[in-house]
Amino acid sequence: MAEAVLEIVGVRKAFGAPDGGRVDVLDVPSFVVGAGEQVALRGQSGTGKTTLLHVIAGIVRPDAGTVKVAGRDIAPLSEAERDAWRARHVGYVFQTFNLLQGFTALENVALASMFAGPAKVEHARELLERVGLGSRLEYTPRKLSIGQQQRVAVARALVNKPNLVLADEPTGNLDRANADAALTLLRETCRENGAALLVVSHDERVVAQFERVLDLADLNRASHAEARS
Repeated sequence: MAEAVLEIVGVRKAFGAPDGGRVDVLDVPSFVVGAGEQVALRGQSGTGKTTLLHVIAGIVRPDAGTVKVAGRDIAPLSEAERDAWRARHVGYVFQTFNLLQGFTALENVALASMFAGPAKVEHARELLERVGLGSRLEYTPRKLSIGQQQRVAVARALVNKPNLVLADEPTGNLDRANADAALTLLRETCRENGAALLVVSHDERVVAQFERVLDLADLNRASHAEARS
């Protein structure tokens, strides 16, 4: 395997339950993704998939364990430090895109680069042109189709040239044609930029396109009916 861009060791996460107890959501003994590698995690609801991605991205801090992203353990970092590290090293394609509705496609992508340092508007423009939205730079999300919004989300995830891109059900809100196009775009663009890609999906048509496929229910020992991702 190539040099690791993601290394997880002994990661655990639990959340409070309504009865005052704790519900174990994550218990991942070991997981590694190599630099430039593309991996699919097959995961149904209740297997901790979104929580795992949030831990990897530094959005949620694990209760225990090591989460190394681009060579640094982000688990003990403060929230501000994790945010800064994520901005520089991790791209995230959310299932619902999470685009800023009052901003144009170009602004949505360029703003992401501002959090990692000086704004790179020209690079944002180049990415949007590469994903076929050169004529839609000044369109706000509401003026874009679902497939076009997905392309903006992919461009935003790659604008800072991250080491790792995370995608949570990237085809979940798309019809079959747009889903195929979005996945191809995501994989090819990550490959062109040298970024590793970790996709979580319950769609067998999606996971079948990856050489390395893992079942999240096997990876996460805390998976059970009560777990909520």
